[in-house]
Amino acid sequence: MSDTGASPTPPETSRLLRALHAHADLRATAMTAAREKLQISQQDARALEYIALNPGVRPGVLREYLGITSAGVTTLTDRLVRRGVVSREADETDRRATHLTASIDLDAEPWSTLTAIDRELEQAIVDSDAHDVAAATALLERLLGALTR
Repeated sequence: MSDTGASPTPPETSRLLRALHAHADLRATAMTAAREKLQISQQDARALEYIALNPGVRPGVLREYLGITSAGVTTLTDRLVRRGVVSREADETDRRATHLTASIDLDAEPWSTLTAIDRELEQAIVDSDAHDVAAATALLERLLGALTR
């Protein structure tokens, strides 16, 4: 048996990774169910959820969030507007700018399962000790930072 020099993964690390994976799986399953009911792509579902959570968002902000091109966000937005799930409104002060608003209710099917997951998680955080929440937040920010390097 060769020694790679790597130490075994501590049990706490494995437990945290399992919990993170379980949360991601639970949320992904709910998102897939909503997406299938609406018969839209994963990218469209991500965009629709983001728009619903950020009413009046500009297409450029959505483009940055999704990591797509300007042409891609225009095509995506046109598709969601045609389906009737997003409206595009002109900015009152800048006639070149538009704002996107979702016409879906995140508390209604097919999104309600996803919303319930998020609310239950939020309530668990609210019910937790503030010091624990701060420590968990710092850890998650560090983990996400490691993934984006």
